[in-house]
Amino acid sequence: MDQLRRSLQDAPIIEKDGYHYFVHPISDGVPMLEPSLLREIVIKIIRKASLENVDKIVTPAAMGIHISTAVSLMTDIPLVVIRKRQYGLEGEVALFQETGYSENQMYINDVEAGDRVLVLDDVLSTGGTLKAITEALGDIGAEVEDVVAVIKKVGGENKIDASPYAVKTLINVDVVDGEVVIVDERGDG
Repeated sequence: MDQLRRSLQDAPIIEKDGYHYFVHPISDGVPMLEPSLLREIVIKIIRKASLENVDKIVTPAAMGIHISTAVSLMTDIPLVVIRKRQYGLEGEVALFQETGYSENQMYINDVEAGDRVLVLDDVLSTGGTLKAITEALGDIGAEVEDVVAVIKKVGGENKIDASPYAVKTLINVDVVDGEVVIVDERGDG
């Protein structure tokens, strides 16, 4: 994970409403995402995630899409994107997502009771997104086989910690004095 580690250490930090936020190609789409970095991440996800029984990959829009698309292409597991737009399709399920810096209504389509899913996201910070998604999937009756986030930002309350899901991460970081500090190069799980 050399490229991911280096790219995080070089990431600029911005403050948004008291929240220190690193700007990174995986989490923000800027600076430009190099294919070699995406490849490194996707290979690590495939090695770390429990994929044996997974029927669908589920990811939130927008920044989970590029990662999940690449994993889907490499594994032939179909991809479901949780959207911020309501389409009103049959079986659509709404969820409320609250993070450290935003609140959104999101909508799940194409997940049914009994589906076995991998939940995949770019960053685990407050846990608000993953908590809302896993709860909604449970309400649907889907089986969450695994939950993976590429980057975990440590140092604050994490809403998913109280859930039954142990989120696997590829790398854990903190923001200290305006810089990204690598806390655990191997992540969790």
